[in-house]
Amino acid sequence: MRSLRWLFSRWRAAEDFRKGEIMFISRRWFPGLLALTIAGVCLGEEPSEPAKFYKFDFVIKELAGAKILNSRAYSALVSTGKSTAEIRAGSKIPYDAGANNYQQIDVGVSIDLRAVKEVQDRLAFFIAAEVSSVPEGSPEGRPTVRQNKWHSDVIVPLKKPTLLFSSENLDAKTQMQVEVTAAPIP
Repeated sequence: MRSLRWLFSRWRAAEDFRKGEIMFISRRWFPGLLALTIAGVCLGEEPSEPAKFYKFDFVIKELAGAKILNSRAYSALVSTGKSTAEIRAGSKIPYDAGANNYQQIDVGVSIDLRAVKEVQDRLAFFIAAEVSSVPEGSPEGRPTVRQNKWHSDVIVPLKKPTLLFSSENLDAKTQMQVEVTAAPIP
């Protein structure tokens, strides 16, 4: 609406300022510009619903068969629409890059959420998750990094734990899983 007021004020200013060849917006162009502005406002934007907020509870599990070896929980609050959420938890591990040059590797958990949409009684969103670690017995100065990485568009029911990703570790007979429970915030 602000752009319409601005355009109208410029047209009025042109009417007042008209002294020969200098004119900001002419009467001939005003109706066309007004129609294009209204069309842009009406067609260019989708009707927006008020944002709804959800709590996402993540559980990352490491399993050996049916036995849970390790389990970590993370939470994030996210709204529908264009909002995003990032969860980062980990450490920087120094390593010898040669010739007295040390660099660092980030290890830990990284979870990114975006494009959360409510679809009937479920939530659709994009998730990228990464879990990395340095296994015990890794050589000092030149660590081995174990990494599991997933990304996908998913749809999950509300208030029910849902297994999103599962993968086998290459260096051990264990499995890594990412589970999420999404619940609305009243």
